[in-house]
Amino acid sequence: MKVGIRGAFSELQEVLSGVPQGSVLGPLLFLLFVNELLTWIINDMRMLRMFAHDTKLCCRIRKDTDSVARQQDIDSLSTWSNTWQLKFNAEKCKVMHIGHFFETEYYMTDGSTRKKLECVHQERDLGILVSANLKSSQQCTKAAGTARRVIAMVRRNFRHLNVDDFKLICKTYICPHLEYCIQA
Repeated sequence: MKVGIRGAFSELQEVLSGVPQGSVLGPLLFLLFVNELLTWIINDMRMLRMFAHDTKLCCRIRKDTDSVARQQDIDSLSTWSNTWQLKFNAEKCKVMHIGHFFETEYYMTDGSTRKKLECVHQERDLGILVSANLKSSQQCTKAAGTARRVIAMVRRNFRHLNVDDFKLICKTYICPHLEYCIQA
């Protein structure tokens, strides 16, 4: 690869692995690079969810063999990660149990070590707090708190507002915090 600015080009550099960040083709190359990840899922590739660089393996656990199958999928994803030198960060990988009570533990191979994945009851996903009971109370509390802080900032900085200005400020700075992912 090389960089060009106004007709001047850098020396050609070989890219040995991964996708160069900040390049024009970077997002497309990344999608092409990770697109085959679905084919590495052994049991049911419909269970893999991807958005940008976030990957989620969702599954229904009805019996112990389902848990074994999920561990096989995690092992397969780790193999893909090592093969293509695009490492999953085992410290950031989490397990959340929603509505089942099987005692399941999952492990990820990180190089030569096998790490137990942390089990959480709440996790932030694309800006939304998701809890194991699927209740939105924590997300609503967080959104209301952010909106209150913005209102306080508006009150501190704008002593006299007419109705039209207040509506504009409210629609621009306050409502987005209260309306983000309200459908969920």
